[in-house]
Amino acid sequence: MTIIALGINHKSAPVKLREKVAFSPDKLAHALQSCPQYTSAEQVVILSTCNRTEVYIKAKEPEDAQKLSEWLADFHQTDHETVRQHSYVKHGDDAINHLMRVACGLDSLIVGEPQILGQVKQAYTESKNAGKISTEFEKLFQSTFSVAKQVRTETEIGANAVSVAFAAVQLAKQIFSKLTHSNVLLIGAGETIELVAKHLVDAEAKSITVANRTLSRASKLADSLGGKAITISQIPEHLAQADIVISSTASSLPLISRSTVATALKVRKHKPMLLIDLAVPRDIENEVGELDDAYLYTVDDLQNIVEQNLANREVAAQQAEHMIGGMVASYGYWQQHYQNVDLIKNYREKAEKTRDDALQKALKQIGDGIAPDEAMKELAFKLTQAMLHGPTKALQQASKLSDDDNLKFLAKALGLEGTVKRKTGKQ
Repeated sequence: MTIIALGINHKSAPVKLREKVAFSPDKLAHALQSCPQYTSAEQVVILSTCNRTEVYIKAKEPEDAQKLSEWLADFHQTDHETVRQHSYVKHGDDAINHLMRVACGLDSLIVGEPQILGQVKQAYTESKNAGKISTEFEKLFQSTFSVAKQVRTETEIGANAVSVAFAAVQLAKQIFSKLTHSNVLLIGAGETIELVAKHLVDAEAKSITVANRTLSRASKLADSLGGKAITISQIPEHLAQADIVISSTASSLPLISRSTVATALKVRKHKPMLLIDLAVPRDIENEVGELDDAYLYTVDDLQNIVEQNLANREVAAQQAEHMIGGMVASYGYWQQHYQNVDLIKNYREKAEKTRDDALQKALKQIGDGIAPDEAMKELAFKLTQAMLHGPTKALQQASKLSDDDNLKFLAKALGLEGTVKRKTGKQ
């Protein structure tokens, strides 16, 4: 049995494929139940964010990796070969190392991004609630959370404000020079938009409007910013006032169409509009980018800004890699011990069954009229034979192979120290 991680992320696949294989919240529960039906896995965790979809399983069979890829393609009704070409598979320690790197933000578009740890924790919680986590995955994810906390507190990985949200606001500042005269429309009210809002406040944006399906959530965020709140359905009415639109929701379908933006641009008399879509699947139709005076960017387009900030965290990332390596080794030691515990448990259970079977037979013999002392003699004989069979066979095998080290080990385990005679050759 081994841990397998199958993933598709911003490094391996374009946004078009990433949005196809993303798991919406309403499909996640079904996916957690469906995955084990395709594979031999009993433990499953699915991580789905704007930049990655990853499935972690405790596999029983070598072919589970291929089955997992096929399941992902079938679940999302996507071509098998396309998924295979754009995905990566990791096994054993490599899978464990990858999970920990992801949780620490080392595999993110923005190194050290703060949101990813919370997303991994949410994926773990969803899986646990679905009954897809047992002892080994419980230990694995708790170890992952522990090393992620250590990295955050003992390195400078989060010292610089580097995130997708930060990159989006930096892009806006590059285009508009400063934001003191810019009206901003934020779509969504999750963690990413909250971070965007924080950076916009720091940049002294002129005004901020928050749109969300739930007006109460939009109002809560807008009130903290001194802005106003609207619903998603009200976006067409307010879009023309927005110089900058930044969107990040969990919608499975686009919220802003080409025609909606075209209408807004007419009202604006074709004053330029910047639209930044941080969502996967995308919130803004790709065709919006074809319009004159509409400048559409996706998460993939932020790569240049991201690369400028990578150097700031290089040293911290190296420190984090060292910490992760230590935790991977620690988990490996625990896993080996856990497996040995199961071996010992199985051995004791087998011995206890042998005892119970022999006792039941002896009691039956007595009940059938056999003298108790005869029944006890037979019980003692059979138990002794059962007890001696395995060790005797091991001793004979070690002696046959002239394996002195194993003989000494067996002798010590059996309380026979000092009785092993080393074979000597002719002088």
